[in-house]
Amino acid sequence: MLRLSLACWDYDRTRALADGRVQAEGIDLVYLNQPVEETFFRMMKFGEFDASEMSLSSYVASLGRETPPFIAIPAFPSRYFRHSCIFVSAKSGIRKPEDLKGKRIGVPEYQMTAPVWIRGILSDDYGVKVTEVQHFSGGEEEPGRDEKQKIDLPSTIRLSPIGKNQTLSSMLAAGELDALVTARAPSTFPKAVNRLFSDYVAQEKAYYKRTKIFPIMHTVVIRRDVYAKNPWVAQSLYKAFVASKKIAYDMYAQTAAMTSMLPWTSAQAEEARTEMGDDWWPYGLEPNRHVLETFLRYHHEQGLSKRLFKPEELFARETLQSFKV
Repeated sequence: MLRLSLACWDYDRTRALADGRVQAEGIDLVYLNQPVEETFFRMMKFGEFDASEMSLSSYVASLGRETPPFIAIPAFPSRYFRHSCIFVSAKSGIRKPEDLKGKRIGVPEYQMTAPVWIRGILSDDYGVKVTEVQHFSGGEEEPGRDEKQKIDLPSTIRLSPIGKNQTLSSMLAAGELDALVTARAPSTFPKAVNRLFSDYVAQEKAYYKRTKIFPIMHTVVIRRDVYAKNPWVAQSLYKAFVASKKIAYDMYAQTAAMTSMLPWTSAQAEEARTEMGDDWWPYGLEPNRHVLETFLRYHHEQGLSKRLFKPEELFARETLQSFKV
């Protein structure tokens, strides 16, 4: 058995991997349950784990290095509709997406996946181009946050760091920023901060109905040195992630007792199946090709990748096909 570490958060779709109900073939897996920001920082900066959950955007950006440090498998532990994650200062006068043109928009890290999706949606659906706003990066709640890896943006994209003692959350409340795009709601919401889309659930459902895109936030990566020595690990881990997700689906299908404290969990699961199909959280390349192509286009348009990648280039080749009997 090959002993490997995997850093990943506590998701329903990965819980069977964490508690051992699912065993990755040939692997003695050490599952490290920790917040996503910690996992991303430690893996991107220091490569501490054999495998980990990773921001899709940071991973794609890392492929531009002379020696890319990671290879991904097409398992996606985090997906999220992000219309709810555009926050505006109550002092800004912003009422609709088009009002963001020419405004000051904060972002914890420009390369974060959530803002890449948000900027892309604002551009495609509302005509707010990435070059038409001024971007400010820094800590949302704590001063001193930096990009996890160096980014080299074209001169047409204006990005500036906030002050070393400032936070995006307080600047937004004070009106020093007009808007904030982020994965976490700022602490100043809802006191002095509003959501751009107060009806975000309706907006997100309409977006999915029109585009069939359920945005991918995170993928799973393996360090290249681990993969080079043991290429079979990619398929073994991928199969384990698929098996663990199936257990979560089975949990939501049963109605004898509540699987969570949310009172309408069963109804929401039924709605997801009706609107999005039985496998509403798909893994694998082909079911996600159009989602990945859209994201990769956004990533390139926003200056984070020097060329437009194809979805096939993201994943270990062993995970792109399966045997037939």
